[in-house]
Amino acid sequence: MFIEPLVGSGKRGWIEVICGSMFSGKTEELIRRLKRAKIANLKVEIFKPAIDVRYDEIKIVSHDENAIHSTPIDNSQKILLLAQDVDVVGIDEAQFFDDEIANVCDELALRGIRVIVAGLDMDFMAKPFGQMPFLMAKADYVTKLHAICMKCGSIANYSYRIIPNEAQIMLGAKNAYEPRCRVCFTLDGALE
Repeated sequence: MFIEPLVGSGKRGWIEVICGSMFSGKTEELIRRLKRAKIANLKVEIFKPAIDVRYDEIKIVSHDENAIHSTPIDNSQKILLLAQDVDVVGIDEAQFFDDEIANVCDELALRGIRVIVAGLDMDFMAKPFGQMPFLMAKADYVTKLHAICMKCGSIANYSYRIIPNEAQIMLGAKNAYEPRCRVCFTLDGALE
């Protein structure tokens, strides 16, 4: 269970990472935390990679169609420029950002900003995805969410690609991926 840290008399920042497979509820949890921050009258800025236009060009949208306004960017350094005078920064699909995203999040936390990052921890080949391992290492809090295996109903933490494509980055949803447990992911040859 995630426990929100209390800010003392000085403004202190930290990094929270929400990770897991496709359909585990990462974006839903990110949106939930960001909406709670807004209810608390905190100034919030939200970012997503410009390449992620699956559901909307501007908004962050969960698979359940819950949405929140965001700013699409193509370079993580822009977050430092756009996140001035804020209390909370939300970042979705962090695995798609460039190599500087972990350092950007670290800088924001040092400025006293609460940084909430969501992303896939592994790609469709069960390999660490993008900068997520570095973000998880720098994070003060890590929440790993699980989906339900589409083959057996067990907990799932793998994103199985159901259409042939060897590219690491391939945007898709239920038409391209399904969550799998370790056994079903392996039985279908994904870990061979």
